[in-house]
Amino acid sequence: MMQLRKFKQLATWTFIGLLTSWLVSCTTANISTNTQQSTSGEETVEFWTMQLHPQFTDYFQSLIANFESQNSSIKVNWVDIPWAAMENKILTAVSANTPPDVVNLNPVFASQLAGRNAWLNLDTKISNAERSSYLPNIWKASTLNDQSFGVPWYLTTRLTIYNIDLLKQAGIIQPPATYAELADVAQKIKEKTGKYGFFVTFAPQDSGEVLESFVQMGVTLVNTEGKAAFNSPEGKAAFQYWVDLYKKGLLPRESLTQGHRHAIDLYQSGQTAFLASGPEFLRTIANNAPEIAAVSAIAPQVTGDTGKKNVAVMNVVIPRASKHPDAAVKFALFLTNDENQLAFAKAANVLPSTKKALEDSYFKDVPENASTVEKARVISATQLQEAEVLTPTLSDSKRLQKAIYENLQAAMLGQKTVDQALEDAATEWNNRA
Repeated sequence: MMQLRKFKQLATWTFIGLLTSWLVSCTTANISTNTQQSTSGEETVEFWTMQLHPQFTDYFQSLIANFESQNSSIKVNWVDIPWAAMENKILTAVSANTPPDVVNLNPVFASQLAGRNAWLNLDTKISNAERSSYLPNIWKASTLNDQSFGVPWYLTTRLTIYNIDLLKQAGIIQPPATYAELADVAQKIKEKTGKYGFFVTFAPQDSGEVLESFVQMGVTLVNTEGKAAFNSPEGKAAFQYWVDLYKKGLLPRESLTQGHRHAIDLYQSGQTAFLASGPEFLRTIANNAPEIAAVSAIAPQVTGDTGKKNVAVMNVVIPRASKHPDAAVKFALFLTNDENQLAFAKAANVLPSTKKALEDSYFKDVPENASTVEKARVISATQLQEAEVLTPTLSDSKRLQKAIYENLQAAMLGQKTVDQALEDAATEWNNRA
């Protein structure tokens, strides 16, 4: 995620984006349902997704065909972008004033560009009746300064995937429900098996799981003026929790450098007992490590004393410079309506962001002799009723994560005391330019 506050930073990233854009243009899959030039009077909406081709090609081709049949004057050109390339590519397109019309992003990155007025203000385009079909807490994730910059699409809530055999070897009957229990269980697993309880990343540009854990432990990250609020007794306790785990040898050393992908690799190889992840990864584990999948079960996500649970949101945004804003809004609402969200949720093992789709029995009924994947779907959907986006929507949220993670690392390595790390993180955030 890139910080876009200074003109010099923007210029640097734009240059990198232009270079990346040129490279990506040679390899990016461009899947269009309309390969001919639009005839007079037709509008062509360009729609970008993140790494959904080829797995969901049939789904999108069918969806686009249905949309075009209902809107004869609009054609949709679907372009799928590799996950790692999307940020540079969309930044380049926005900077050059040649953006697509509808873009699949996540609110964390999208909010950074929302702070630069890059997206269409959807409050002027979407009625209250249309907006009311979406889960209210999820809609909030795509708002900044009381303006809506995105439409919610698909969701995931974190689950605890655990290795039954490793828990048995350590004499553990139930998976942990809280962070306090997780620390105790991790100690037992290390003592009895020599393996780690879990892996979590402190790499500043990777997962925000640790940042979310602060909120679950009762920490307020920023106050109403946007200043640091985490330098509090609750914040110190959260810092101390993670520092203690590392210093006791209960977290792998590579937690400081490796990302969430490493957590999946360690779990699949039987080196950790727990994996905090979305249910969509159960199929990945089954394909890559069937012997581990066979001894895996699922439980609700670990939380703190607050009981708060996370939800991860994917949304779609419409660039302010879109040449077809009304057609783009129409397509964005069609893409994320009840029927299409339900169909995509079933295809991708994710959750919908509309109320009606989530009420479907598919997310409520556990079949007899249900598989782990089917059980996970119901637990995940049940969690969604109380889940929320735990970190505040900020135009520079990754900068907050960086300040906290880098100072946490310094405390873990003994370079700073917990008190000093906490205050330095707060000062860094408050003094950002």
